[in-house]
Amino acid sequence: MEWCICPTPWGENLVCVRYRYDSEQKRRRKTVELIVEESSWEANSQRIPANKIVHIRIDYNEGYLRRLVKAAGGRWIQEKKLWELPYKEVIELGLKNTMIKA
Repeated sequence: MEWCICPTPWGENLVCVRYRYDSEQKRRRKTVELIVEESSWEANSQRIPANKIVHIRIDYNEGYLRRLVKAAGGRWIQEKKLWELPYKEVIELGLKNTMIKA
């Protein structure tokens, strides 16, 4: 099979073309994704993704915090004596200062 890349009015700004089919209305829709602006950008190397699993330390006498972490989906890691849960949950619970590099 040979592909023909035809010039478009959008030139190199055309990123993607998609076809969507509606069998009930017997319609085909063509959508396009275009670049409308481009600027320089650098990734923030300090940013922690919201879904990244992080470790926190909670003292034994902080039962209330342990219950909060457990209710948020936290998991106790016996070998490390640390809790792990997604970074997003740590932030929402206000526990960023309890994070540990494990």
